[in-house]
Amino acid sequence: MKAILATIGNCVHVQGIKNFEKLLNKNGIETEFIGVCVDLDKLTKIIDEKHPDIVGLSYRLDPENARIIFKKLNDSLKEIKNKSKLYFGGTPAVCKIAEETGIFDGIFRGTESEDEIINKIFKKIGEKKFIEYPNNLVERIEKSYPLPLIRHHFGLPSLEKTIEGVKEIANNKIVDIISIGPDQIAQECFFNPEKICKELRGSGGVPLRKKEDLNRIYDASRTGNYPLLRCYAGTNYLIKWGEMLKDTINNAWGAIPIFWYSELDGRSKRNLVSAIRENQNAIQWHAKNDIPIEINDSHQWALRKTTDSIEVASAYIATYNARHLGVKHYIQQFMMNVPPEISPEMDIAKMLAKLEIISNLSNENFHIIRMIRTGLASLSVDPDVAKGELASSITLGMYLNPHIVHVVGYSEAYNVATPEVVIESSKISRGVIKNCLKGLPDISENKKILRRKNQILEDTKIILEKIKSLDENNNSFVNPYTLSKAVEIGLLDAENLKGFSPAKGNIKTSVIDGVVQCLDSKTGEVISEKERIERLNI
Repeated sequence: MKAILATIGNCVHVQGIKNFEKLLNKNGIETEFIGVCVDLDKLTKIIDEKHPDIVGLSYRLDPENARIIFKKLNDSLKEIKNKSKLYFGGTPAVCKIAEETGIFDGIFRGTESEDEIINKIFKKIGEKKFIEYPNNLVERIEKSYPLPLIRHHFGLPSLEKTIEGVKEIANNKIVDIISIGPDQIAQECFFNPEKICKELRGSGGVPLRKKEDLNRIYDASRTGNYPLLRCYAGTNYLIKWGEMLKDTINNAWGAIPIFWYSELDGRSKRNLVSAIRENQNAIQWHAKNDIPIEINDSHQWALRKTTDSIEVASAYIATYNARHLGVKHYIQQFMMNVPPEISPEMDIAKMLAKLEIISNLSNENFHIIRMIRTGLASLSVDPDVAKGELASSITLGMYLNPHIVHVVGYSEAYNVATPEVVIESSKISRGVIKNCLKGLPDISENKKILRRKNQILEDTKIILEKIKSLDENNNSFVNPYTLSKAVEIGLLDAENLKGFSPAKGNIKTSVIDGVVQCLDSKTGEVISEKERIERLNI
């Protein structure tokens, strides 16, 4: 297949047409760039002589002048037997004029993905079938990586508006994974509606009340780039939820905690031992059904003001459980900017420590999928500032070479994410990702980062060894009683768990010079993790 490319009129801007040429070459299409400001008579003559399969043209100047150029081009092409497919790239205003002429087979504004451009070209020429989008997470990642998939949470208080929004997002083709967010009534009472109470009303999210609601959402998503769907799990009847999500939306992966959805966070009435056991059973069910699993315990601890080492230790415990329970593909979510005051260097040090310690558990039967996201409490109520914070957070997270970027809508701090916010936030993120993939500055020799990472790992190992010592049978990390005891005695603790049984909530932390530090609750002095544990008198 051959293509000739040129800018026309008096346009000397070549970046767009050269990017187009590079894309065609990458997909096996031979190209010839015949120049800038090419005369239309000359262009027509070359087309008539060479009979290219593709003609790519660009003009990025005055729209009204473009109208004149397009008319002349159309008249010239009528004089020859042109069978070439014509493609045009330009500014949105010029592209609008190009569309009106009806002479182009494809028009590109610069907002399209490479897949969209190539798909349109091959579809028109009839040499390649329409792009198929894999319907499972692992294949989708393999097809895209190193470009990470984009995931975004979505769920409006109206089922009908949620269905419409899912269709709009899918048609935009920027989001690869839509995470449906059900309201608290659905999460807690879907399978026991008689227990719905007034306190749960108005808690946000889409009001899922029957299985058919999920079927309708899935049907709405079968357009555009056919995004994968997943849904936040219920806080009760986790296996029933898993079965329903598998049958209705082909759930891309399950997100099941170890410690949470229990009396510990108040999102369920289950006592901690029962919750851990039931959560483990749900994880095992997903593993047996070959559904990937995410266990997001670590940032749940972090959001409640804990130490970096407890956060990392909980990540290890979660990963250990996943492997022990037979999970093959495990998603580790790295929530950046928690707490919001943490410095970028110390944040990446913590995440590198987390990645290093859980990576020791991976093998040929247990694969870790890396997912980054912006911290929930880190975005401003000012939308313009929030957009900058979103971009900054993703830039930092890209050091982890993620397979998935969980985009948090820039409106997180002040309003539910509408389809427009989801799409705009995802486009901002895609732009950041594109630039980061060109190459980030090397931080592998950054002494501050390395020193902090090693300190966190050292402290984490102290916590893990202490938990191991609580169980004579050497299965501490998967024993619900041992894990519950680790919370009861304060080995695993967080400042904002005060009043939540069975946690102590005695720990106190503060960010000092960008570092999360553990403090003496009486004097306010910094204490080490080792000293904190010694004071527990275990």
